[in-house]
Amino acid sequence: MLIAEVTGTVVATRKHESLTGSKLLLIRPLQGSRRGETLVAVDTVGAGKGELVLVATGSAARLGLRVSQAPVDLTL
Repeated sequence: MLIAEVTGTVVATRKHESLTGSKLLLIRPLQGSRRGETLVAVDTVGAGKGELVLVATGSAARLGLRVSQAPVDLTL
């Protein structure tokens, strides 16, 4: 898990079917080896630009979506 700031939104013209209805956000980690990178995460909490969020990574990220085969690596 990591702490990140939401920096924007992503508009996807196509998504994997398991992500239909999911909002994608741009985030910037504030700690760790990925600090400062811009990453894309699935929003499960309704976060907005400028907010600080806790991000689940790896296989734990899919648990928030309740879809075990979703192609997701980062979830708020």
